[in-house]
Amino acid sequence: MSVFVAGIDEAGRGPLAGPVVAAAVILDPSRKIRGLRDSKVMTPEERDEVGAAIRVKALAWAVASSDVAEIDTLNILRATLLAMRRAVEALAVQPIEALIDGDHCPALACPAYAIVKGDRDVPAISAASIIAKTTRDAMLVALDREYPMYGFARHKGYGTPEHLAALDLHGPCPAHRKSFAPVLQASFDFW
Repeated sequence: MSVFVAGIDEAGRGPLAGPVVAAAVILDPSRKIRGLRDSKVMTPEERDEVGAAIRVKALAWAVASSDVAEIDTLNILRATLLAMRRAVEALAVQPIEALIDGDHCPALACPAYAIVKGDRDVPAISAASIIAKTTRDAMLVALDREYPMYGFARHKGYGTPEHLAALDLHGPCPAHRKSFAPVLQASFDFW
């Protein structure tokens, strides 16, 4: 009998725009995936390559998000935990336990354990980190086509000098998190 343990991680807690995305992954111990590690230390090309392997070789994987309205209403932590819960609930195979990167756990139907630096130390969490990051990056590239003046494809919504300058010039768009201070400040400056 297999033991189904899900690794869970998120991408996009810090940016000023776009959703927060969570992924849940249950690895198949009989199908090794080379290159699993924290998505933050990988190049975009490495993430894409390993992400494709995860999608093919994992026993189960799922992605979910919380949108900008949920982030602004709930706060970023609660919106992140909601996205994590949604990702676990979307898995085709339900886990007997979940290992979450960080120091907070979402409310799940199975036992959940927070692991600081889990994306570095636990392969299933590394896999979730990669899936969440590649999914969110693709979403921001799509947002860039809708709102090209902000440069979302380049900075993925983070508060880079380029992004802050665009906020000052154009004001926020619907993809911006109105509860985040730089966006709130730009709103007042713009209007």
